[in-house]
Amino acid sequence: MPKILALDQGTTSSRAILFDETGTILAMRQREFTQHYPKEGWVEHDAMEIWSSQYGVLSEVIAASGVDMEDIAAIGITNQRETTIVWDKETGRPLAPAIVWQCRRTAEAVDGLKQAGLSEKIRAKTGLLPDAYFSATKLAWILDNVPGVRTMAEEGRALFGTVDTWLLWKLTGEHKTDRTNASRTMLYNIHTLSWDEKLLEIFRIPRCMLPQVEPSGTIFGYANLSGREIPVAGIAGDQQAALFGQTCFAAGEAKNTYGTGCFLLMHTGNTPVESTNGLITTIAAGLAGEEVPYALEGSVFCGGSVIQWLRDELRLFSDSRDAEYLATKVDNTGGVYLVPAFTGLGSPWWDMYARGTLVGITRGTKREHIIRAAEEAIAYQCADLVKAMEQDGGTMRSLRVDGGACRDNFLMQFQADICGMQIIRPVNRESTALGAAYLAGLTTGVWKNKEELLQHAICDRQFLPRMEETDRRKLLRGWHKAVERALDWAREDTEDDNV
Repeated sequence: MPKILALDQGTTSSRAILFDETGTILAMRQREFTQHYPKEGWVEHDAMEIWSSQYGVLSEVIAASGVDMEDIAAIGITNQRETTIVWDKETGRPLAPAIVWQCRRTAEAVDGLKQAGLSEKIRAKTGLLPDAYFSATKLAWILDNVPGVRTMAEEGRALFGTVDTWLLWKLTGEHKTDRTNASRTMLYNIHTLSWDEKLLEIFRIPRCMLPQVEPSGTIFGYANLSGREIPVAGIAGDQQAALFGQTCFAAGEAKNTYGTGCFLLMHTGNTPVESTNGLITTIAAGLAGEEVPYALEGSVFCGGSVIQWLRDELRLFSDSRDAEYLATKVDNTGGVYLVPAFTGLGSPWWDMYARGTLVGITRGTKREHIIRAAEEAIAYQCADLVKAMEQDGGTMRSLRVDGGACRDNFLMQFQADICGMQIIRPVNRESTALGAAYLAGLTTGVWKNKEELLQHAICDRQFLPRMEETDRRKLLRGWHKAVERALDWAREDTEDDNV
């Protein structure tokens, strides 16, 4: 029976998962890689370590499964989005560290775009609000600050890609990307489905270094694995892949992924919906020959990573799974709120200068209160996204969830409570990798159509709201009061202080 190999390249780890024709996981391997923080607000990866870790788990999962290579019908790739890589076309070596989506080094450049009155032009073309989150200013920074790279780019010797493009190039030699990843660069026109010449001019990006853009479900190239040419037949940015993996194929269906960050996407059909509430418009994953699907998206920059911070930096526990248990050891946070704006705030605030804030501490505050506040902070941030999305796109009666942190029952119940809606958790929580597998399998005929995939969407548990409306409103007022304290914190104070 045919198998699909999914490569899931995330912000902190690389994974490979082998699925069968029912969407069941046959084997999985994962490997973490190094996070680099060279300066305050900067986040970098080693692109070669990304490649080696991803190829390593690819090899391990094939060996562990014992599957015959002839049975692997296709490969799907899903990836951390916006992270920017530039490499030498001739040697294949990176020309600079990969600038990660979380990196804020280009915040001042984004301020310049806003001051120049370019925000509306960028939003109209790309569906995005100008922010250091996206790839354009990261790529411009590399061209302007790494010696020799601009000359190489103009001569056609330097290539740019998001992580999917980098992996595809290493696997197949093809310099391509898909529409979902292209739509996150702030260089791609989501209406004309092409790199936008005006934006390339604004950011001074040579057109020749950009990859060819294809639908998410198409054959991008062939990878030689153990002497067999296997098609790479599906590529999608991780959040669009998760939307596809959750079988959200119709307008109004939504999912939220709880990973390093949290990302809420709602399918809006074949018409892009312009947000007036701080969300972004993006392209959803689709197949070749179909009308282009669109989605509204809200992004939380710091989701599960706040739990990692409590574990690794504050050392409040040794295993991330302990956070759920410790959060239940107190009835509430004791008035404590944690705003984890470590790299700014995303939707709906879009404040690059916000910073982490812990408020409401008293002499009676214990570690359990802080841990519970961190867990609740994840849900509060997502609740803000739900509210904004409902204002833009209509009522959301339920929300499908996935990602590592959705296994946390306390977090999921609090999410249901603070949103006042049903939360649906599937049996298969690897929605991101599953979405890449679905795209690759549909492209190569493993599945005939999307309807065939709906039977695999089996619910593990539903969380229903139990909180009184008055309590919910009170907690949200406290949260928004705490957020106000975090906003604009890191912006340089230019006032003359003669005190």
